[in-house]
Amino acid sequence: MFNNSTQKRCWIFQSEEKLENMRIEANKKFQSMVLACGKLSPVALLEPHEEEVLRKYYEKRLLEFCSAFKPIMPKSVMGTASMYFKRFFLNNSLMEYHPRTIMLTSVYLACKVDEFNVSSSQYVANLWESPAGQEKALEQILEYELLLIQQLNFHLIVHNPFRPFEGFLIDLKTRYTAIENPEVLRKTADEFLSRATMTDAGLLFTPSQIAIAAIHFSASRAGINMDSYLTECLMLKDNNECLSKLIEGIRCIKNLVKKYDPPKPEEVILLKQKLEHLHCLDLGISTSLKKRKGYEEDGTISKKAKVEEEEWSDDDLIDAM
Repeated sequence: MFNNSTQKRCWIFQSEEKLENMRIEANKKFQSMVLACGKLSPVALLEPHEEEVLRKYYEKRLLEFCSAFKPIMPKSVMGTASMYFKRFFLNNSLMEYHPRTIMLTSVYLACKVDEFNVSSSQYVANLWESPAGQEKALEQILEYELLLIQQLNFHLIVHNPFRPFEGFLIDLKTRYTAIENPEVLRKTADEFLSRATMTDAGLLFTPSQIAIAAIHFSASRAGINMDSYLTECLMLKDNNECLSKLIEGIRCIKNLVKKYDPPKPEEVILLKQKLEHLHCLDLGISTSLKKRKGYEEDGTISKKAKVEEEEWSDDDLIDAM
């Protein structure tokens, strides 16, 4: 149940400002470590707003990868992977851990947790036709898997809005006669949920709030008034405080989706070059390098990667998208 979940206790935050501050802190922490070594000037590093552009880009790539995946991937796996990626980069900088690797590891882990049964060979077959390329990718994904789990504080169960969305549709069909065919709301609501996945909605609102916001948005587009459903079917007519909170939450989620600004391709190209340059360098930061090369914090060596991550790039993913 969501009310007893680690998601509610640990991964729902009070404001966008809180999320922004966490990401800025992660950026500044890594910058301080690098600059203390004296090997790079500040201009060579990514600023928080530049990391934001790249983070959005890789969040979008994650969704594209999941959508093109074969066999067809359930939406819940996509939602879980997206939340893993977002949670990881709340406390870590893209300069320390390459977002491409964390993206693929997040999807791989989500397949396991959500019991979408694909073998490791099936998974990497969605990346390359070359067996050598598949082996390289799998080595790196397996190397980073434990790190990802640790950074998520072992909180692996993610509650997505897709299940409550289906529940609301069933409820509309059985108890709300004002809408003759609630299925007409599905297409627009699905598109809303997809856009919401690219925002921070899942870090700020409950899955049921996001689901009802999607239905409300779709109904508004179709010229359908949902007020009576909120007051009568959800039994909020006599609870003005809860009703006001729900309406405000719906408004905030819709605004969050509306104001989402996708990364500009020309900006992404320049920032990716900067990011790749940083990840090709040996910055001499022992803690960072131990984490990146598969060492655990207690100094014990896990499996050392045979392939460095700069040997493969986003270009290798093109055929899968």
